Amino acid sequence: MDTALQSLLYAADDHYLSDADLDRFHQDIQSLAERIETYETLRDRELAILQPTADYLSEEFPTADPKLLERSVIHWINILRYSAMAMLLNDQAFLSQRILEWMPDLVQAYQLQDIEKTLYRFLQMQLKNSLSPEQLNLLKPYLEEAHATLLSVTPALQPAA
Repeated sequence: MDTALQSLLYAADDHYLSDADLDRFHQDIQSLAERIETYETLRDRELAILQPTADYLSEEFPTADPKLLERSVIHWINILRYSAMAMLLNDQAFLSQRILEWMPDLVQAYQLQDIEKTLYRFLQMQLKNSLSPEQLNLLKPYLEEAHATLLSVTPALQPAA
């Protein structure tokens, strides 16, 4: 659950919310509506986003083992889905708990770093074409965290505290 909303609900256990708390609650509800819309867009356009990405990957790595390419595409399908859910829940830890604790080991074991970097770069282009700038900004911290964790790079954007 959205931790900001959750803390407001707990704060209201023994009293009414103040005007400032109600303003924060309203902002959090607005944010939730935007996150729901973004989640639905990703859900509905997943194939349109990922199919060109997978096709591009095959063109970029024509001599690579198709199973390794497929493995990377599956990684990013899962990352996109779990990032969307983490974004919906407004919970950075959700993504880490679900896949980022074990997936880097697979990338390392199968030596997929170059494939994963290329896939991520093209996925970013596809997302820019499929999402509004606002939607992309909601999702971006989660994808960057996944990218940084998988490939041991520092994310460009740090999520707001």
